[in-house]
Amino acid sequence: MTISPSKKKEKIDRLAETAARDDERGVSLWQEAFRRLRRNPAAIIGTVILALFVLVALVGPLLVPHAPDAQLWKGEVRLGDFPGPRAENWFGTDQLGRDEFSRMIVGARQTLLVGIVATLIGLAVGSLIGGVAGAAAGLGGRWGRAIDNVLMRFIDMLLAMPSLLLAISIAALLGAGLTTVMIAVGVVSVPVFARLLRGSMIAQSNSDYVLAATSLGVKKPKIALTHVVPNSLAPVIVQATLTLATAIIEAAALSFLGLGNNDASIPEWGVMLADAQPYLDSAPRLAILPAVAIIITALGFTLLGEAMREALDPKLRK
Repeated sequence: MTISPSKKKEKIDRLAETAARDDERGVSLWQEAFRRLRRNPAAIIGTVILALFVLVALVGPLLVPHAPDAQLWKGEVRLGDFPGPRAENWFGTDQLGRDEFSRMIVGARQTLLVGIVATLIGLAVGSLIGGVAGAAAGLGGRWGRAIDNVLMRFIDMLLAMPSLLLAISIAALLGAGLTTVMIAVGVVSVPVFARLLRGSMIAQSNSDYVLAATSLGVKKPKIALTHVVPNSLAPVIVQATLTLATAIIEAAALSFLGLGNNDASIPEWGVMLADAQPYLDSAPRLAILPAVAIIITALGFTLLGEAMREALDPKLRK
């Protein structure tokens, strides 16, 4: 089911408003959120999944039993018949006689790299646009509202396009490659971060501490940078965690469509999934293994992100 652009904007704006409520307790927002996370089973499960994923991605490639691109068992490969799981190949081999277990482990690093870099691109560009728009709308007066309108109309155009279609268009324009996937997925997440930070900053601009700082003669740029922005980052950080899950799925989709990494010596889960399609009948494990890995990793980021959102929601902290 397709979500209309207006509903998508309303959902983002509601999330931004959660950071604008004042904390009435003596415990800080982040301390209270951390306590809630420790008691949340979803957060614990998500953290365990992500810890294992990061550990495998960082340390696994140093411990794999075979080189991921070495066709050591090519002589045992027959038409539609590959060696299955055994002592020397825990996940069997692929259609070229390469060790599937080693390729899965090394592919985790590529998947993590794409997800983090794409999210950082979206976070940096989106926060820059959203920060300027939020400061202009909340503190900039008439001219500030005009700047905000121009920036937000550009963001609305990006939001109006289906995210996967936009990513495919960008990837097709730039050409296939790992860097292209990172840029395409990062651009897709820009409008989400921009609207989130803008909405949160506008809500914070009406707070008492902003009025007090203005009364004391503090310049508006300094108020925005030192007071409004730091207090508006909570929903953005939550969204970054959720965007990592989306980035991994969208990067795998682009790789599946042939727009990802074209270097066969560097395995990537989306490319492995695409390469396994002709062999679904004879060796379904070649498609099942990377698909399950993508699903579990995205699930871990989603569980942690949703738990963080609930922990930082003032309505649930009363």
